[in-house]
Amino acid sequence: MREIKASDITATVARLAQEANYFLGEDVVAAIKRARDVEESPVGRDILDQILENARIAADECVPLCQDTGAAVVFLELGQDAHVAGGDLSQAVQEGVRKGYGEGYLRKSMVRQPFSARVNTKDNTPAIIHTTVVPGDRLKIIVAPKGGGSENMSRLNVLKPAQGRAGVVEYVVNAVVEAGSNPCPPVIVGVGVGGTAEIAMLNAKKALLREVGAPNPDPEVAELERELLEKINASGIGPQGFGGRTTALAVHVETFPAHIASLPVAVNLQCHSARHKEAVL
Repeated sequence: MREIKASDITATVARLAQEANYFLGEDVVAAIKRARDVEESPVGRDILDQILENARIAADECVPLCQDTGAAVVFLELGQDAHVAGGDLSQAVQEGVRKGYGEGYLRKSMVRQPFSARVNTKDNTPAIIHTTVVPGDRLKIIVAPKGGGSENMSRLNVLKPAQGRAGVVEYVVNAVVEAGSNPCPPVIVGVGVGGTAEIAMLNAKKALLREVGAPNPDPEVAELERELLEKINASGIGPQGFGGRTTALAVHVETFPAHIASLPVAVNLQCHSARHKEAVL
């Protein structure tokens, strides 16, 4: 049994929370550059140039890519042969968020009493934590700040099985078109198909963690991703909603077996500040 100190988890979460908000991933930057090269709209090209310049400034000056530094979504892959010593795993993560957002001067966006008083918790806790137990003795931590503008465009529907692939395509494309400029395109589109309602939603969010544009290993799903991306970019919404061919940088689909009577489909959009950083302890 290998021990992992709770204090190390706290320190790592704090660091990742800041790095995710300051440094846009190389895969995202590369995808935006590719989009800029093929964008036909002059306004669209200018917007993509500004997004790239914004990313450069954020990295150079260690300031947030966006004023909305997000809800702190944390994915944990805990090895079954690892033991957290010196504290509680969940509390160690919460303390890391508290420390990272405080010391990094990141905006605190979480409010309690969400349908009434909406009182700011003042430290961006509680984090949203998803924990999976896996083989091994390590702990993988992914911190993925999720802004409100894109998260607000989340969609879930349970289609009739007879609607099939065509129904999935129609639903996902319509979800992006209806979102319009709200999620700050160009977006990355996470899609969960199958499972139950909560599994579909979780898989849609997990899909956003994949390297931008990396296809699903299942050829059938990869073909679905290609069709969805083509149809979404044909919508003409374009960068920041000002028109153009770059509405989405990628579509990532994750699937799960479904009940014979169900076809859940979930959509989770990620703005162009596709932020997540990871570490393994």
